Amino acid sequence: MELLRNINAQVNTIVWGPYMLLLMLGVGVFYTVKLKGFQVFRFRTWWNVTFLSLFRHSESKNKVSGISPLQAMSTALAGSVGTGNIVGVANAITLGGAGAVFWMWIAALFGMATVFAENVLGVKYRIHRNGHYAGGPMYYIEKGLGCKWLAVVFAVLCTLASLGMGNMTQGNSVAGALDNGFGIPAAVSGAVLSVLVGFIIFGGIHRIARLTEKLVPAMTGLFLLGVLVVIGCHITRLPDAFGRILTEAFDIKCMAGGFMGYGMSRAIKYGISRGVFSNEAGLGTSPIVHAAAETDDPYRQGMWGVFQVFIDTIVLCTLMALCILTCDRQGADLDGIALSTYALSSVLGPFGHVFMSLSIILFAFGTLVSWSYYGEQSLSYLTGGKYIVLYRVIYASVTYIGCVMELSFVWELSDTLNGLMAIPNLAALLLLSSKVRYHEIRR
Repeated sequence: MELLRNINAQVNTIVWGPYMLLLMLGVGVFYTVKLKGFQVFRFRTWWNVTFLSLFRHSESKNKVSGISPLQAMSTALAGSVGTGNIVGVANAITLGGAGAVFWMWIAALFGMATVFAENVLGVKYRIHRNGHYAGGPMYYIEKGLGCKWLAVVFAVLCTLASLGMGNMTQGNSVAGALDNGFGIPAAVSGAVLSVLVGFIIFGGIHRIARLTEKLVPAMTGLFLLGVLVVIGCHITRLPDAFGRILTEAFDIKCMAGGFMGYGMSRAIKYGISRGVFSNEAGLGTSPIVHAAAETDDPYRQGMWGVFQVFIDTIVLCTLMALCILTCDRQGADLDGIALSTYALSSVLGPFGHVFMSLSIILFAFGTLVSWSYYGEQSLSYLTGGKYIVLYRVIYASVTYIGCVMELSFVWELSDTLNGLMAIPNLAALLLLSSKVRYHEIRR
C-alpha cells in the first residue's frame, strides 16, 4: 500500500502540477480569444438564453429522448457544486492567502469558455442509443479525432473516478456531516444513503434530472441565505476583504493577511487549482450530461455551461470566501471545513455547525448522484451499453463502503484520476477547436 501511495503521489504532482494548471488555463484563454471574450462582452446574450429564459416559458417535462437543457445544467451543477465550494475555498485562502480568491475568479472566467466548448462538442458528436442521447469526451475524441484508444482511456479513467471521487469520498462526507451535526452513526447513514442512491440511479437520467432540478435551487438557496446573513452582519468589513483579495493577488512580498505570509505564486497556484477543482472546467464531466439534453442547438446548450460555472465559482465560491474573510479569525488557526464552520458560527452561533453539516450533506449528495451518470455513460461507451444494471448495483453498494471506511488513500487516488481525465479531454478541445465557432452562437 505504501508503494502505491508513493507512486500515486508522484503522478499527482505531475497531473496537478504547474504545467497541467497552465494547460487548463491556457485552453480557456485560447477559447476566450477565439470566441472574442463572449462570456464577458456577450454577458446579456448568454444570461438571456439561460437564466432569464426560465421566466419566459416553461420547458416541456415530457422529453422523449433527452432531458431539458435546464435539467442538464442542474445535473452538471449538482456534480460540480460540492465540498470544493466549502473546503476548497477555505483551503485556497489558508494556503494562498486572500489573493487566491482573485485567481479563482480568473480560473472561472476562462473556465466558462472551456466548458462552453466542451458542451458544444458534446452535443455535436453525441449518438442516439436505446432511446436516449449519449455523449461526452469519449465520443468527440473517437468521432472527431478518430482516436479510439484515447477515448477508451478517458472512459476508463472516468468510470474509476466515478466510484472514487464521485461516490466513496462524497458518501464519506455525508456520513461525517450526519455524525458531527446530528450524531447519526456512519453505518446507519451509509445503509440509508446507499438505498436512496440506488433508488434514484435505477430510474436513469430522467429520475436523476428531476431530482437535481429541484435539489440544486434548494441547496443553493439555503447556502446563499446562510452566507449572506454572515456577510450582512459583517458588511462594514467588505471593503477591507475586497482590498485584501486584490492587493494580495499581486503583492509579491505579501506578508499581511491570511495566517502566514504568502507570495503571489502561491496565490496563483492555489487559486487556480481550487477554482478548477470547484467548477471542473476541462475535466470533461460536464459535456457527458449536457449531451443528454433535448436540444438541436449545441451553442445554446454551451451557454448553459457558462451559466453553470458562473453560479458555481463566481457566485457561490466568492460568497463563501467573503464569509471567511469578513469574520474575525483572531487566534483561529483553522482550515477546511473547520474554518468555514467557524466563519458561519461567528454570526449564527451553534446553528452555524448544523448549517454547515446540512450544506455538506446536500452538496455531497448532489455530487454523488450526478457522478453516477458520468460513470454509467463511460462504462456504457466501453461495453456498448452492457452491464449498466451491474454498475448501478456496484455504485449503490460502494456508497455504503465509502461511508464507513477511512478514505485518505481513496481521496488521493481519486484526485489523481480526475487530473488524468483532463489530459485527453484538453487535447481534444484544442484539436477540435475549428468545430466551435463564434458566429454560430444564436440567441
